[in-house]
Amino acid sequence: MQVAIPHNLSNDDVRYRLRTRSHEIADHIPGGMAEVETEWPSPDTMLMTIRFMGQTLAGNVVLEEGQMVLNLDLPPALGFIAPLVESSVRKHGQDLLAPPEA
Repeated sequence: MQVAIPHNLSNDDVRYRLRTRSHEIADHIPGGMAEVETEWPSPDTMLMTIRFMGQTLAGNVVLEEGQMVLNLDLPPALGFIAPLVESSVRKHGQDLLAPPEA
């Protein structure tokens, strides 16, 4: 599954906001028991490991000019939730890019 989230920020701003808010990703996964680990193998790629509902999902976020692109491997057993995941990613992806509160 791939979801592009457009923005009007520099990649430096997106990188900063993702680094400081990536812990919030788990808060947006239904069920409230998700664990999310992230790492940055390169300046424009954030890798994610998401554990929830007895599943481990691998994904990444790639920063491109004017958008960030989430790539997530959903196992066949969870394919039915793809529309829900995409909707949540679009909504909460914008939340992660919002300006930090003062």
